[in-house]
Amino acid sequence: MLGLFLAGCSGDENPPPESEQKNEAKINAPHISQLPELERGCEVTTLAMLLQHAGEDVDKMELFEEIEKVPFEREGKRGHPSEGFVGNMETMDEPGLGVYHGPVAELAEKYLPDKIEDLTGEDFEKVLEHVADGRPVWVLVTSTFDVVPEEEWETWDTNEGKEKITYIWHSVLVTGFDEEYIYVNDPLEGKNDQLPREQFIAGWEQFGSQAITYED
Repeated sequence: MLGLFLAGCSGDENPPPESEQKNEAKINAPHISQLPELERGCEVTTLAMLLQHAGEDVDKMELFEEIEKVPFEREGKRGHPSEGFVGNMETMDEPGLGVYHGPVAELAEKYLPDKIEDLTGEDFEKVLEHVADGRPVWVLVTSTFDVVPEEEWETWDTNEGKEKITYIWHSVLVTGFDEEYIYVNDPLEGKNDQLPREQFIAGWEQFGSQAITYED
């Protein structure tokens, strides 16, 4: 599943993968807070950071207006986050959840046509390869940045079928790594926040290894 990037034609005929060539990296990407306007707007705020790093002049509120949205509930069934943002993004006073990588990638394509790379389902080494090359990565992860216990999940009946859901989720921009930590721009916290690497990756994988970035 993981395609390894090799070095150029000259030199060693069997150079190590890029992820082995670099043990650490850190990117100076824009940091944007989702608050106060978008209490549940981590996905579009993180996308704004990614697009701004790619040189696009776009803010979180433009993306809030443009992202696909679906009702929290309709005809007795819950909205599915692969269709669009489920429920209310602006306030916790009304029901809401979030949005999966698909609608986020589709929106990103409007700004960077044919340049968005959906890394969902890949090994986390693929994320690190992009960060090592200077491109931050949008990810969906548990909001504890660790594995969420089974009792915190529930099964929704949606128009797309049964879906296992937890409210303990978040979106951040991966901006760096070293042997012990992952660094992220967190739309609820700070810039280049340091998080334990092993736990972060486990939480990311629990959320289906959802990630997108762009190609230069």
